[in-house]
Amino acid sequence: MRIVVPGGTGQVGTVLRRALTAAGHEVVVLSRRPSGPGERAWDGRTLGAWAAEIDGSDVVINLAGRSVSCRYTPANLKAMMDSRVESARVVGEAIAAAARPPALWLQMSTATIYTHRFDAPNDEATGEIGGSEPGVPGYWSYSVDIATAWEREVEKADTPRTRTVALRSAMVMSPDRGGVFDVLSRLARLGLGGPVAGGAQYVSWIHDHDFVRAVEFLIAREDVSGPVNLAAPAPVPQRGFMRALRSAWGVPVGLPATRWMAEAGAFALRSDTELLLKSRRVVPGRLLAEGFAFEHPEWPEAAGDLAARARRQRRS
Repeated sequence: MRIVVPGGTGQVGTVLRRALTAAGHEVVVLSRRPSGPGERAWDGRTLGAWAAEIDGSDVVINLAGRSVSCRYTPANLKAMMDSRVESARVVGEAIAAAARPPALWLQMSTATIYTHRFDAPNDEATGEIGGSEPGVPGYWSYSVDIATAWEREVEKADTPRTRTVALRSAMVMSPDRGGVFDVLSRLARLGLGGPVAGGAQYVSWIHDHDFVRAVEFLIAREDVSGPVNLAAPAPVPQRGFMRALRSAWGVPVGLPATRWMAEAGAFALRSDTELLLKSRRVVPGRLLAEGFAFEHPEWPEAAGDLAARARRQRRS
């Protein structure tokens, strides 16, 4: 198949490109700064010569959007919104204008769309969309606004010959340098991987191999459309999540952090505490109902596999 991946130069794009290329597919990445074979230039906002890559392709997987690993300043939040909405809109325009549109448009979204909660998991059928939770910072609702606006562009697109799926993805865990697993592992190895603000908030995640397999599953399943949660079936409280990660690296203890300590650490890392404190209790209702079988459903085993792969990569 010919697969076009707008915004495919980040961590998730690297994971997908590597796996899909190894499976024999032709992968074309659209990037603002193309730097190698198989990469084409686009600006993520306006139609251009890049649209010819979509015409005649089989699948488009749009991953474009400014990284959420930043301080949530008004300027950064606006950039996060604009980069997602504009890229989704122009991908829809390119598909609508194609003489031979792709059969499938997979649009990246986020599990952050769901409410901050501890009491019950969020699946696609019964999950609560967030934005109005009491007792959380007001700007958290903007992250939900970004996610809903992102998905709305897919719903508005005039693409009747193309099946669309919104990938409400949890954090994709891969051993690649610079990814979220790498960052959390460094904290754990430094002895800083303890509970944050009590550690009761849930962490939703997905192993990179299962992420790729889920994408391949959705490509093959022509009867599935709409929002799909890409998350392992067993989200865990943050304290247990970090305990399993420390165990995978052979680190016996991790210093706990209060909320203000998390604020200071996030500031030093130029990130935001929403990534640490929001309880993302998300489960893959539709994937499981459609018969998808996870290879890494439980975090302790998944963390051990990822740590072992990371060690091998460092030695090679």
